[in-house]
Amino acid sequence: MEAFDSLKQSFLKALETVFKEAELAELKAEYLGKKGKVTQLMQAMKDLSPEERPAYGQKVNQLKNELSDALNAHKEALENARIEAQLATEKIDVTLPGHDMSVGSSHILTQIVESIEDLFIGLGYQIKEGPEIESDEYNFEKLNLPKNHPARDMQDSFYIDPNTLLRTHTSPVQVRTMLEYGGSKPVKIICPGKVYRRDDDDATHSHQFMQIEGLVVDQKTTMADLKGTLLKLAQTMFGPDRTIRLRPSYFPFTEPSVEVDVSCYNCEGTGCSICKHTGYIEILGAGMVHDNVLKMSGYDPNVYQGFAFGIGVERIAMLKYGIEDIRHFYTNDMRFLRMFNQ
Repeated sequence: MEAFDSLKQSFLKALETVFKEAELAELKAEYLGKKGKVTQLMQAMKDLSPEERPAYGQKVNQLKNELSDALNAHKEALENARIEAQLATEKIDVTLPGHDMSVGSSHILTQIVESIEDLFIGLGYQIKEGPEIESDEYNFEKLNLPKNHPARDMQDSFYIDPNTLLRTHTSPVQVRTMLEYGGSKPVKIICPGKVYRRDDDDATHSHQFMQIEGLVVDQKTTMADLKGTLLKLAQTMFGPDRTIRLRPSYFPFTEPSVEVDVSCYNCEGTGCSICKHTGYIEILGAGMVHDNVLKMSGYDPNVYQGFAFGIGVERIAMLKYGIEDIRHFYTNDMRFLRMFNQ
């Protein structure tokens, strides 16, 4: 019994000098490990008589439990002390003023695109997208622009190889959609995205810009439907008092084709320097889908007809906000971009 008490007292004395978890682990191994002092006491039981063994074994187990409890309590105390020290050095004064966080916003062109998408989704249109690297077949041939057609010069292109180019408009998405529908059901879509044309960058031109093209194909679609749609677009983007006018034009994929003008926001249509004293500003091109385009996309022009239009997103933004240089959209000048934070 004296051996038990002596072992316990020596353990408790050693425990008082332990201030690190690594030292605690060493002490545990010394007393409770496989070769520890308590294990040695248990091994001595083989030298006892059968009558003595039960009481002796019970005493060893009691000692083992007491040492384990002391170890666990000391470990918890060390952990609490460590946390207290950490809190004391890392505490935060919640009464200090906070830091101002800059909050970003959508780019002005993204805002224009989303506004137009919201309008047309409300009118029952679907949004379709397609690849920016396009084949000559979809970019030109299926849009009534066969090879060597003079109208191809209207869109100076970036060719990757003789049959592949960066798309010059989002019209190929319209073609792909009509082919997907197999010429058997109506189409009502808009196609937003980036397009590319070889051009010298200046205040009004860019080699890369954004378009949103629209297409409606059905059995009873008319020019009046096109005009009503474009009037709704103009009034949504420029104000409910705006009017539009349609002027005859030429596009190889529509017939008849029109240029669409909106009444000048600056002079209310009376004439000023912005509208060159005409009272109107050109905003987009449109027309009725050419029969050849319908045929090549699987639609019977004797049954189906439709209209298409193409919107230049940068042009809409420049007219809406009075921006004079298209390059502002791409130079990432934060002073300019913050003007349109929402």
